[in-house]
Amino acid sequence: MLSSSYQRQVAEAIREVESHTDAEIMAVVAKEADNYLYISTLWAAFLTLLLSPLFQYLPWWISYQQAFLLQWLLFITLTVLFRWRPITMKLVPKKIKYWRASNLARRQFLEQELHSTKNRLGLLIFVCEAEHYVELLADRGLAQHITNDKWQLIIESFVQEIKRGKAGEALLLCIAQCGDLLKEAAPSSTVKDELPNHLVLLY
Repeated sequence: MLSSSYQRQVAEAIREVESHTDAEIMAVVAKEADNYLYISTLWAAFLTLLLSPLFQYLPWWISYQQAFLLQWLLFITLTVLFRWRPITMKLVPKKIKYWRASNLARRQFLEQELHSTKNRLGLLIFVCEAEHYVELLADRGLAQHITNDKWQLIIESFVQEIKRGKAGEALLLCIAQCGDLLKEAAPSSTVKDELPNHLVLLY
């Protein structure tokens, strides 16, 4: 998704779809919705407290001050270990990951000015890589014509392609599938291009 040739393909796909509809599409791909450092730190503190009672079984020549120092060393070691991204993402509950990604999607909907399109026909295709999260956010002009079930089918297809390791192809397919719905809900009535067509990357 980072190559310039692929980004051109996305822009061309969006331009092609928008030539047949009054709707405006923007695609945003984020590396992650949050760094979740507070989660890894909480886990490190929790495990340190959980393991602290075991220090009473240390050899008798370990002083109280040394045991206290060992606790701090354990906490620091776990904190550093848990900040390795693969481990961090395993520690974060799915509900929290999806909540953070969903919040970022809504912020992007506003920041990319999709809410300001004529007749409220903006559509955001949002992908968050670290959270494996995909969301389609349609403004009210589209929502009144296209049900959530139809958007959900596209999302499920997108996720299946990502699991097969075809994230790039999945986004292009998603744009085409959205285009089919948009042609029916808001067919082209005038030549316009209110928003940029390029892929927005948040890295």
